[in-house]
Amino acid sequence: MEEQSPPAKWEGEVSAEVTAAEPQEVWPLIADEFCSLHKWIPIDTCHHVAGVPGQPGLTRRCATTHTASEAAAPSTKWADERLILIDPTEHVLSYEILDNNFGFKSYVATFKLLPTGDGGCRIVWSFVADPIEGWPLDEFLKYLQFSVQHMAEKMGDFLQKSG
Repeated sequence: MEEQSPPAKWEGEVSAEVTAAEPQEVWPLIADEFCSLHKWIPIDTCHHVAGVPGQPGLTRRCATTHTASEAAAPSTKWADERLILIDPTEHVLSYEILDNNFGFKSYVATFKLLPTGDGGCRIVWSFVADPIEGWPLDEFLKYLQFSVQHMAEKMGDFLQKSG
């Protein structure tokens, strides 16, 4: 009997530009507000669970209400995530999902801010994950692209209004 190998890891990357905001202007919105992700992407809540803000080991819980169809009752989807790396000089942070009810078995993501050379910056969101049951890779990438685009627009608007 032939042994089946486990499915290959998914790897991917999405990005969006924040116009008229350098990486050092956007960085505090990503790093300092690690536990406030709901301000930037369309989820219901994100809050501090444990650990020291701005330090590896910090954990957050992100949650949103999800309706599979009009006939189905809404359900809350959640993920507990831990900050594993933060580098304010390079404008990089990485986190992993510890526990969730989305179907993730293994997921590590990295946000990196890159200057665009025209006074703006690009948010790059990359990940490595086990395949998610019931969620094809192309659909997951569409969701992440929508989320990073939403994040870039909201951060740009916020910085423009506050600047």
